[in-house]
Amino acid sequence: LAGAGDRAFCTGGDQSAHEGQYDGRGTIGLPMEELHAAIRDVPKPVIARVQGFAIGGGNVLCTICDFTIASEKAVFGQVGPKVGSVDPGYGTAFLARVVGEKKAREIWYLCRRYPAAEALAMGLVNAVVPHEQLDAEVQKWCDEIMEKSPTAIAIAKRSFNADTAHQAGIAGMGMYALKLYYETEESREGVRSFLEKRKPQFRKHAK
Repeated sequence: LAGAGDRAFCTGGDQSAHEGQYDGRGTIGLPMEELHAAIRDVPKPVIARVQGFAIGGGNVLCTICDFTIASEKAVFGQVGPKVGSVDPGYGTAFLARVVGEKKAREIWYLCRRYPAAEALAMGLVNAVVPHEQLDAEVQKWCDEIMEKSPTAIAIAKRSFNADTAHQAGIAGMGMYALKLYYETEESREGVRSFLEKRKPQFRKHAK
């Protein structure tokens, strides 16, 4: 799984389209849930090839993929609470399984950015290589996987995922809660402040 160009792997949803009028599809909802499910359900390992920014929804994709191979230029992090949004499914609960409960809360509550080396240290990334060696490193991992029994790999992946399968239901319910949240002035303030390039005043609208 790779991003186009050289600047970013994925930086999440288009905040200019986030105005609280969602029908459960598009920026949030079933399509995103289906993408997450496809990554987990496909019997082959999915590798996130991260050449640049992996922020917001991009960070969630890195979390869900079986492996994440990053350029030394890569940057990871969350932005949701800064713009009145959050990922209520794998992006939170499963992230805690990957990097630990305390670190996952730090990532979401503080919305900091983490260089590739720090992402590697916390367990979000499998390997970090010089930028010009990224494709070769990804190919190396693919070649090693291809030498293994595909059925054994598929069974192993299903077994790994079984431990967190319940999180799909949590994510589904969370998306409905998120839809309602997006219709509040508190969430809309996040979008307005983002578009107006100012600090949000969330507490003015929180109820």
